[in-house]
Amino acid sequence: MTENNLRVERDSLGEVMVPANALYGAQTQRAVLNFPISGMRPYRAFIWSMALIKRAAAEVNHAVGLLDEQRAKAIIQAGEEVMAGQWNDHFVVDPFQAGAGTSHNMNTNEVIANRATQILGGQIGEYLVHPNDHVNMSQSTNDTIPTAIRLGCLWRLDELTFTIQKLIEALKEKAIEFDDIVKSGRTHLQDAVPVRLGQEFGAYARAVDRDRERIERAAEGLRRLGIGGTATGTGLNAHPEYHPRMVEVLSRVSGLKLYTSDNLFESMQSMADMADFSASLRTLALTLTRIANDLRLLSSGPATGLDEIRLPPVQPGSSIMPGKVNPVLAEMLNMAMYHVIGLDTAVAMASQAGQLELNVMMPIIAHDLFEMMHVMIGAISAFTDKCVVGIKANRAKAEGWLARNTIVVTALNPIIGYLAGAALVKEALSRDLTVQEVALEKVREGALKHKDTGQPLTEDDIRAVFSDMRKLTEGGLFGGGGGG
Repeated sequence: MTENNLRVERDSLGEVMVPANALYGAQTQRAVLNFPISGMRPYRAFIWSMALIKRAAAEVNHAVGLLDEQRAKAIIQAGEEVMAGQWNDHFVVDPFQAGAGTSHNMNTNEVIANRATQILGGQIGEYLVHPNDHVNMSQSTNDTIPTAIRLGCLWRLDELTFTIQKLIEALKEKAIEFDDIVKSGRTHLQDAVPVRLGQEFGAYARAVDRDRERIERAAEGLRRLGIGGTATGTGLNAHPEYHPRMVEVLSRVSGLKLYTSDNLFESMQSMADMADFSASLRTLALTLTRIANDLRLLSSGPATGLDEIRLPPVQPGSSIMPGKVNPVLAEMLNMAMYHVIGLDTAVAMASQAGQLELNVMMPIIAHDLFEMMHVMIGAISAFTDKCVVGIKANRAKAEGWLARNTIVVTALNPIIGYLAGAALVKEALSRDLTVQEVALEKVREGALKHKDTGQPLTEDDIRAVFSDMRKLTEGGLFGGGGGG
């Protein structure tokens, strides 16, 4: 021990000064000094998943006769303490670190070794349990890190899908609540045939639900574990039963459904499963961005925009304009999803950067995947609870816009034909009248005739089409069926 609350540690490169009370050791301290990059720490998912691997390995190595019972029990206890979050402050390596994740692996090995040493009655740095020889037994950074990425994503999968499901249910409730509000549809941001506000929200709910399904399908690929491949996939220095036993113990301890790999080399070389899962998160981010933008547009104004819905007023919108309220939750969701999309791009680039038996970009793949899930859980939860559940419809404005929509003339197409309908729209716009008003004028003049029979139309023919706008949102043909 030296002054300033430091202790001397040694590794293969020599002596290193480490904080006296730190559970980590020399290799972690070197990483702290070498990589003062972002100031960020590893996500809990990464700490938990690596500790789970060490805890399982101790059990398996003891079962196959490679690790004595005393050390195995101490490693198991220390690992479970780390999994419970008890020693989070001792995981200090920046996400931007040495390739492959050796620094994070050794941070985990050293914390568990020192804590296990304490459990056995020793002092920090005494290493009655050694980081490499005991905690890292039958392992390599090259198989533990990709396994930990998979486990860490699966650890938060239920939390993510639960959060997504809450949004789906909130959108479904709005679809039911708004089902009787008939409004103007819009394509190309121009007037289109009528839709119901509930139909729009029902489509949002189904789109998010499909993305949830995509995420769950992609997560299935993460359940194949390559633990036991050690350095290159050969399984050197691991017991022949180590791989299947590890998958069984990891599954039992974690409660996750996990599978053995049919090719340890592939499971270590390839980050395709991670890229696939990342891409499924990106797809949800794209959907949520689109929905957030729609809600901003539908709530625009209120005096000079569409104003068909009102979002909850959660905070003042301007430091200079009194009374202004902005769609801040939708704006937040956009920013969060842009960030997720950027992280997915980083994961994609890192996934293709593997060379031969190893992808050295795994630390950033791990960090970015865990960050994607973390940001999504927080952003979607806030958007659902503080925005979607409180959305109100502005029936008067929605129906008012529909009344002025000349494109409802489309419902007359089976009766008068496309060209005659276009002429009605042109006249209605030029005279600032509704299509129905112009059509009734033409009927009284005897100028509007059935496109197939040539018979003059009656006012009842016109009113029958426009009497119930809801019918126009339910499909089918009006006023003459198939044109007869």
